[in-house]
Amino acid sequence: MVIRYCILVFILSFSCSSSTEDSFEFVVLPDTQTLVEEFPEVYKNQLQWIESNKKRFSFVLHVGDITQDNSEEEWEIARNGFALLDSKVPYNLSLGNHDMGSTPGKFADTRNTELANQFFPYSEYISQSNSIATFPKGSIDNNCAEYDLAGEKWLVFSLEFGPRNKTIDWVNGIIANHPKHKVILNTHSYMYNDNTLQDGDDWYLPQKYGVGKDSGAEAVNDGGQLWEKLVKPNKNIIMVFSGHILGSGVGQLVAKNDYGNNVYQMLANYQKNVKGVEKGDSGYLRIIKVDKAAKTISIKTYSPWLDKFYTDQEHEFTFTNVEI
Repeated sequence: MVIRYCILVFILSFSCSSSTEDSFEFVVLPDTQTLVEEFPEVYKNQLQWIESNKKRFSFVLHVGDITQDNSEEEWEIARNGFALLDSKVPYNLSLGNHDMGSTPGKFADTRNTELANQFFPYSEYISQSNSIATFPKGSIDNNCAEYDLAGEKWLVFSLEFGPRNKTIDWVNGIIANHPKHKVILNTHSYMYNDNTLQDGDDWYLPQKYGVGKDSGAEAVNDGGQLWEKLVKPNKNIIMVFSGHILGSGVGQLVAKNDYGNNVYQMLANYQKNVKGVEKGDSGYLRIIKVDKAAKTISIKTYSPWLDKFYTDQEHEFTFTNVEI
């Protein structure tokens, strides 16, 4: 009897260990700006649900536009939500155009992120985000986290709205110093809702905001430029996540980098005025599962508030034959 019990424990232990080594899951939080502004109870519910599943998720990404008006009141709501995850689930934040500006309600007229850094102080944020580097130094505007996942080391970058040339240089430098790490990029503005990169004559380009007037090292980059300068030249960038765009609010694109490797790029936004969630109170988020053994990246869209999966093909899909 004792022998059978020990064998059973060994089999269960091996099974759990194998599953952990082969796969991992994380959450992508699309633009929460109108939730924080109008439906804070829905926003809080998202974070409560993640906290209740803390053993399931390796980390959380926020694609930016955490707030609507970049006001102290909204940042307090935002911080109180993420406080539920402190010391439980690491989180990595990208700052969107609504998270910066000279005054509340001014969207990216300047690259002023004072309130974001006030409510998520650098000294606290680095410990909650697994960050190994931030840029500019001492701020949370751009950050790089490191994770051990599915037997691999990963770098997760969360980048500012319209990443500047000097920000791209910073990212490229870190990737060059970690040649065996797999990489995930998270930035606010990258894909458009027609399954292409945001560039050309697309709406809401970073260049069309006040920060877009800068030049040289301070010059902003849209999705097409980020692909050419950052994503395409780097062998180990596996995934890119973004938000920002209305219309359908979603998009996906698989493209090969300079090394012939597929890069899986995704747009998700469920804020007010997005098609299908016009009121913006649905509280949808995305659950990403990377399964190295099955060679898949699967995406599910779920609302803890509604306790409902969004199962249309634009919101629930799987990439196959993924090489990690």
